Amino acid sequence: MFGFVVLIVFLVIVLIIAASCIRIVPQAHALIIERLGMYKDTWGTGLHIKMPFVDRVAKRVNLKEQVVDFAPQPVITKDNVTMRIDTVVFFQITDPRLFTYGVENPIMAIENLTATTLRNIIGDMELDATLTSREIINTKMRASLDVATDPWGIKVNRVELKNIIPPAAIQEAMEKQMKAERERREAILKAEGEKKSTILVAEGKKESAILDAEAEKQAAILRAEAEKEKMIKEAEGQAAAILKVQQAKADGIRFIKEAGADQSVLTLKSLEAFAQAADGKATKIIIPSDIQGIAGLTTSLVEIAKESKNV
Repeated sequence: MFGFVVLIVFLVIVLIIAASCIRIVPQAHALIIERLGMYKDTWGTGLHIKMPFVDRVAKRVNLKEQVVDFAPQPVITKDNVTMRIDTVVFFQITDPRLFTYGVENPIMAIENLTATTLRNIIGDMELDATLTSREIINTKMRASLDVATDPWGIKVNRVELKNIIPPAAIQEAMEKQMKAERERREAILKAEGEKKSTILVAEGKKESAILDAEAEKQAAILRAEAEKEKMIKEAEGQAAAILKVQQAKADGIRFIKEAGADQSVLTLKSLEAFAQAADGKATKIIIPSDIQGIAGLTTSLVEIAKESKNV
């Protein structure tokens, strides 16, 4: 019975040891294996079995891209302005063995290296250039850090300046400058608005004057057309009246002829016509040849009529 228990215990221990020697490495990870304290191998993704008691997992390495946010670092510009800048570093482990044995604390080493590199770069730039050249600073820092961290099995993919914090006096001056710039832009926009408004008012007056002139022109044309129509109608009326008078005279002559009037009647009518002519201001009268016999009488009648009017 005792021997059976010992056997069971032994089998359990063997199973535990065997299970501890089996390792499954997940995706984007690596295991550093040491044998008797020395580097043996780097296990990638998959199933692996290590030797019991002599092999051990020295380090588990994450191969994904990692992000480290460092605290603000004081730096001095070329024109002796002290400011604080915090950075964000994106890096990835490319060689697990170098990462494990290259440096004691890789993250701290990257932080210190970032601070010194940033001070070197900012020290060659003035304040204005520092505030407006983020992309240039990022590129220089990434190139410098990538070269420096290569022996540690680290590749620096990106470096970003998160915040640039100038001194309080500089911030106040910048705010005043920004305020003055905003006021200047506001004044420019206001002036442009007033200019456009003046132009629109002038164009409106111009259009109004043009419309008034057009209206006056049309009114004059209409008045002229109306006067023309009036004169035409008056002329047509006078022509119609003259036509009626002549028609009436023609009808009278025709009636006289149809009535068979003799020479004495015609002579009497002629005398009446001369009397009407003498009633005017004319001093000369043209007498047809067929009534020359009564010329003396007609002239006498005309003189008598003129003397009567003068009296």
